[in-house]
Amino acid sequence: MKSYHAQRRLSLVFRYCLLALLAILWIIPIVWIILASFSSNDTGFVSTFWPKQFTLQNYIGIFTSDQFPFLYWIRNTLLVSLVTMVLSTFVTICVAYTLSRLRFAFRKKFLQIALVLGMFPGFMSMIALYYILKNFNMLNLGGLTLVYVGGAGLGFYIAKGFFDTIPVAIDEAAVMDGATKWQVFIHIGLPMSRPIIVYTALTAFIGPWIDFIFSGIILSSSGNAKTYTIAYGLYNMLHSTKGASTTYFTEFIAGCVVIAIPITILFIIMQKFYVSGITAGADKG
Repeated sequence: MKSYHAQRRLSLVFRYCLLALLAILWIIPIVWIILASFSSNDTGFVSTFWPKQFTLQNYIGIFTSDQFPFLYWIRNTLLVSLVTMVLSTFVTICVAYTLSRLRFAFRKKFLQIALVLGMFPGFMSMIALYYILKNFNMLNLGGLTLVYVGGAGLGFYIAKGFFDTIPVAIDEAAVMDGATKWQVFIHIGLPMSRPIIVYTALTAFIGPWIDFIFSGIILSSSGNAKTYTIAYGLYNMLHSTKGASTTYFTEFIAGCVVIAIPITILFIIMQKFYVSGITAGADKG
């Protein structure tokens, strides 16, 4: 018995040591980025972990720069992310609830087709989408938002799994009391699905906020820096002119810290609902 407890204690110690090591390895790059954003290094890339001198000039510079309109980038990205979050969440929840509760002829075929389409990475369609938007003269923030929202319906599987865990008897009782299917969805389905709504909204917001590849393809042709999103704007900062990657490196790092703050705050506030949504949604498919 003592041997069993000793082995169990040793196993726990080993696991906690391993987790602590992994946590340190995960935190070190984040700490370095934050410290580098306050570095006064004038040589370009920051080669030391602890800055020789701390300064706020990097943050002041990125918010006051005439060449790189960082405030416009924040405004554009926030607008696209919020619109995408609202519309994508509505579409995803409606599709998931419909596939979970209703039975219709094409339901199984749709589930199979959606599963197959979900196996293909999104970047495979970027060139085709670029030319489609170009023909409609929508190589702008509106076209970018339209594409983000357009693909929301296929991300229903986790939300559907969550709705599958809600007993159908509750819906049937409401229908017997005279409620329509829409009333059941609004007054019963939505209030009981707050965790999955938060999860869906967070993922829908984060996608446009951090997306670089597709926003770069769509917005690069405008040539107007004020129409860029944050991710593409910061990329363009390091590739605007020869030597820009070293000249603006610390300001680039400061911009990265700034755009990470909203996501971090959202996750801290919504962590409980986020975890509940993704775990409950994974119970059934």
